[in-house]
Amino acid sequence: MSARQTVGIIGVGNMGGGMARRLLGLRWTVHVRDVDASKTTPLQALGATVQDSPAALTAAVDRLIVCVIDTPQVESVLFGPQGVSQSLRPGQTVMLCPTLSPEDVESFGQRLAALGAHVIDAPMSGGPQRAAEGTMSLMVAASAAVFHANQDWLDALSGLVFHVSERVGDGARTKLANNLLAGINLVGAAQVLAMAQRMGLDPSKTLDVMERSSGQSWISADRLRRALVNDYAPRAHVTLLEKDTRLAVEAGDALGFTPELGRLAAAVFAQAHAAGLANEDDASVFKLYTLSP
Repeated sequence: MSARQTVGIIGVGNMGGGMARRLLGLRWTVHVRDVDASKTTPLQALGATVQDSPAALTAAVDRLIVCVIDTPQVESVLFGPQGVSQSLRPGQTVMLCPTLSPEDVESFGQRLAALGAHVIDAPMSGGPQRAAEGTMSLMVAASAAVFHANQDWLDALSGLVFHVSERVGDGARTKLANNLLAGINLVGAAQVLAMAQRMGLDPSKTLDVMERSSGQSWISADRLRRALVNDYAPRAHVTLLEKDTRLAVEAGDALGFTPELGRLAAAVFAQAHAAGLANEDDASVFKLYTLSP
């Protein structure tokens, strides 16, 4: 096993944990770091090495993935007192996977590049099961040279790698566009299925039709199947699509473009948060329509 096959993952929750399991299953050497020991312990049992700080992890690997949640967390793990920057070596590759504003991704990319790092902007889509299976999608923005030099582990992580641009920040732009549509689809499907129930239709049979007809979308089929059996255990918390749709609407606003449906969807996720559903799966937007009078 060559040193270039040593990968570190900072943030091994749903998606980061799925990627770690995927690489471990392919016999890559994996180091992990998370503030929550309950996330790292199962990976250690599978063969991962647990590090006690982002700096320690960076010193032990050649390539690393940042898979935390938001901009403050990325700032902390990259440039905090025990952050990546404390031990980053010129030529190391840093892949940024969180859904952030394009401006924040560009800023992080520039600061890392100034330290000699090769930067890959690569947000993900598909959920933790597909991350573990290697079937999620990766929206990659990186120079052609960096992309080709890292294609081995990108292909190991995903069978759907899209090299969308050479400009760091365009991965984030692509992810916001994708997730805004995902949010619109999920909110729309939740509303329609709740309406079907009130019409006296069997919601499961109605969803059967939707899944095989013109109303089909992957996210609605995935989420609403769980909602119909009252399974709201979080795979992707409400707060994630709340953040992503808000960032996407803000990106549109900055361009003078108003995504009206996106703004409505973002408002629904904010409403779900306010209703106490923040820590449930984003499928719980269905509750807003089935519990209301």
